Amino acid sequence: MDSIYVTGGRPLKGQIHIAGAKNAALTLMPATLLSDEPLTLTNAPRLSDIRTMSVLLQSLGAEVQPLQGGQVLALSSHGLNSTRADYEIVRKMRASNLVLGPLLAREGHAVVSLPGGCAIGARPMDIHITALEALGAKIELKDGYLHADAPKGLKGAVVPLRFASVGATENLLMAATLAKGTTVIENAAREPEIVDLAACLVAMGAQISGAGTSRIEVQGVDRLHGATHRVVTDRIELGTYMLAPVIAGGEVECLGGRRDLVASFADKLEEAGVDIVQTAAGLLVRRNGERPRAVDVVTEPYPGFPTDLQAQMMAMLCTAEGTSVLEERIFENRFMHAPELIRMGAQIEVHGGHATVHGVKRLRAAPVMATDLRASVSLILAALAAEGETHVSRVYHLDRGYEHVEDKLGAVGAAIERVKGE
Repeated sequence: MDSIYVTGGRPLKGQIHIAGAKNAALTLMPATLLSDEPLTLTNAPRLSDIRTMSVLLQSLGAEVQPLQGGQVLALSSHGLNSTRADYEIVRKMRASNLVLGPLLAREGHAVVSLPGGCAIGARPMDIHITALEALGAKIELKDGYLHADAPKGLKGAVVPLRFASVGATENLLMAATLAKGTTVIENAAREPEIVDLAACLVAMGAQISGAGTSRIEVQGVDRLHGATHRVVTDRIELGTYMLAPVIAGGEVECLGGRRDLVASFADKLEEAGVDIVQTAAGLLVRRNGERPRAVDVVTEPYPGFPTDLQAQMMAMLCTAEGTSVLEERIFENRFMHAPELIRMGAQIEVHGGHATVHGVKRLRAAPVMATDLRASVSLILAALAAEGETHVSRVYHLDRGYEHVEDKLGAVGAAIERVKGE
């Protein structure tokens, strides 16, 4: 199992290219199931989760061909031969459940295992199930699989979501494109990934309005056609690398970055004393002063502060001046990185969904273990500010969401090295 070693204390200088969004690509890939014509995705990230979704789609009979080193994905579902998403694949990644809506819409039947992914809370499927049932699907849970049927096809309906779930909005949005009549999604998720999915579906012939607001309207069509679509910039990778010079010192330009993708996060950084400048190529970020200032953070659905940047923000606040309070409102059990940061000298107290961070002047290197995707990169960020060499183990989580993190940070001056495991 691979490990990453980081020697802290080096300021960063240079440019980091921000990849296409993992969470967008994992939603766009299942959209191929809605049509028998080719779908081409450009600006695709090169991640293990993308490979897992590729394997899942191929198990259904779809074709997935990576081109240009994996940055282009050529997909085709003209030869689907299965509607069963097996546990052995689905258990590896939560986003696997996004094949449910498209399969149900196109084939009228789907058998999908309950999903896996990072152990950051229950994240139940009930919102997905209730939403698809509102369109006329009949769904039953048997032996860990969702058995979904719509033999007479799906029919449009007004569907109020009890929570603005990103995954449920995506599943419902894809299913609604081929449903008869009009579907209205109320309390829809508003994330940029939803807007990106809608743009791709419209390019495929769907009729969608309101994406990016809490009310999305879909007029069903008889069929969708092929399209080429560019994956939106990864706002979580963008936020992660924006924090690197804040923690380590220095100045980094995040190429492809746009403030509108991370507005609430950028506001918090500026409150902490960080300079953020929109350039022609991206976002230039530098720390203003010896240490950032403490700020309080509450994670919320978009456009609020992203839960996927909470761990990285905590790493930065460990060396801030003053005391910060982080409140996690999206997922339970998402402070598993705190004990590892404490091993590095951080002063953190966790009480349920709240974490209080008392900033220290300097962290100390220590052997630490990654517990999930975002926690793993938070430890690497913390290591940039630590005295000595930090050993981060179990970084297989990292490869699910960040491509070549050691190369990107190394190119701007970080002392970072990946050591291959047995």
